[in-house]
Amino acid sequence: MQTMKLALTGAAATSVLALVTLPAQAVAPAKTVTVTVMGTSDLHSNALNWDYFKDTAYSDSQGNHVGLAKVSSLVNQIRAERGADHTLLFDSGDTIQGTPLAYYYAKVEPITESGETHPMAKAMNAIGYDAVTLGNHEFNYGLPLLATWIDQMKAPVLGANAVHDRSGLPAYKPFVIKTMKVKGDKPVKVGVLGLTNPGVAIWDKANVEGKLRFTDLVESAKKWVPVIRGLGADVVVVTAHAGDNGMSSYGGDLPVENASAMVAEQVPGIDAVLFGHAHNEVAQRFVTNQATGKQVLLTEPGKWGQRLSRLDFQLTKQRGKWVVTGKSSTTLNTNQLPEDPKIVALLKPQHDTTVGYVNKVVAKSAQQLSAAESPYRDTPILDYIQHVQIETVKQALPDNQLPVLSIAAPFSRSAVFPAGDVRVRDVAGLYVYDNTLMAVKLTGAQLKDYLEYSARYFNQLAPGAPVDVAKLTNANNTPDYNYDQLAGVSYDIDVARPAGERVTNLTFEGAPIPAGKEFLVAINNYRQSGGGGFPHVTTAPVLYNAQVEIRQALIEYATAQGTIDPAGFAAANWKLTRDGTPLF
Repeated sequence: MQTMKLALTGAAATSVLALVTLPAQAVAPAKTVTVTVMGTSDLHSNALNWDYFKDTAYSDSQGNHVGLAKVSSLVNQIRAERGADHTLLFDSGDTIQGTPLAYYYAKVEPITESGETHPMAKAMNAIGYDAVTLGNHEFNYGLPLLATWIDQMKAPVLGANAVHDRSGLPAYKPFVIKTMKVKGDKPVKVGVLGLTNPGVAIWDKANVEGKLRFTDLVESAKKWVPVIRGLGADVVVVTAHAGDNGMSSYGGDLPVENASAMVAEQVPGIDAVLFGHAHNEVAQRFVTNQATGKQVLLTEPGKWGQRLSRLDFQLTKQRGKWVVTGKSSTTLNTNQLPEDPKIVALLKPQHDTTVGYVNKVVAKSAQQLSAAESPYRDTPILDYIQHVQIETVKQALPDNQLPVLSIAAPFSRSAVFPAGDVRVRDVAGLYVYDNTLMAVKLTGAQLKDYLEYSARYFNQLAPGAPVDVAKLTNANNTPDYNYDQLAGVSYDIDVARPAGERVTNLTFEGAPIPAGKEFLVAINNYRQSGGGGFPHVTTAPVLYNAQVEIRQALIEYATAQGTIDPAGFAAANWKLTRDGTPLF
């Protein structure tokens, strides 16, 4: 083997020596840039800091405020601090449902007919959102209203895993890439992938069945993240309308409901996940991606515009490309600044219209009725819901021969019908969801199973232990809206017994109920479609489904009667016991 020698002499040797001995500090430092992403989620049509149910400015015991006008002030401040050209604003869903403001422009004066711009589109366009992801509640008012709102939005509305039922092709824009200029250098590209909740297939079955399917969040992200990276994204953020605990409120027939952390752990190439759906505040959480070992940032900005998540990404120029070298997040309380007067003025006409609507008197109540104790006592105000549901079904099915029962849950502990004038807002405060009424056929044995499932809501109470109502309910984090009460039969729930063995003395018209006896049970569409995972109802024969909104039925019944008097409908048909002795 021949060795080749290269001799350097004179100036050439001197220049090489100079190159070798160049001081390290003379090498130009790597260029860095910071990109700030702001995020909201679960706004639920809170545009202004207003409580339409109480007809006053919103406040709670923690001093929280709500609404996009508050968010806007905080966004303006951060844009001024960080530079508007280095900031982005995203939302993770549940935008167009939740307050009477949204209900009015969906049902009373629908934007699909009036041509009016939806108040949430007005506000979000004025604030300058860069992308918004579909939440499950976006589907509540049907696909035509959703399409109209999307058309009115200046920001792209994303939902990569909402696909056409037949073709499997995306029904909505899967992702968007935002380009941010960097002075004297190549721009930074931020890709955002939107993922919505598979539970839509259950919760809004009537609106989406045969039209849309909702695919697994992890599999959808595995499909689209490489596409976004391939198009040159330097930063990839997933906006997901899904909690982060990996659990589902429904059975295993659908993909996982709360899969945000799973997406971060199982899909390479994601820098951060801005998530929602659970209404929790998560300032900053890191999970390790299983494929790359890299840390993925997660944050959730609570609900209703009470918080704004701020994510900061440090990018460093490496081999001609921007690379994320640092990231952090926090949540900011929107109560620290006044409402943006521009947003307040913009929405004033629609806000005033809604205030006028919710203050219409529908009836007079013979006495004050409160829902404060509804989760653990049989209360007349919840009996009113049961009574109206039973009467509505009976009137719709005059030839029905089966006994009619009713199921309802305590949605709001703060709901009150005042003595005297009862207004739309009082009824809306009692029945806060946009559910429709159905009726299904169930047997005595199925009713027993159903009640046992519902009774899991209570914590087991030891013999002799003091009765603390604050610790009695919400076992296993079961929300109040998943504690169903049954009207038209009588029963006890023995909280000294273990879950599954609590329902005793189940009778109809004073006699024990035979296992095979059939009943017609009024129920809301959320529950019948599988929301909460209650047994039997999803497969039970449906004998009534006229798409009557329960809240509207309550309003119309009150208007027709003129008075709300518990003497005509209250019936204490269930109670809590301990070892057979009444708890209260």
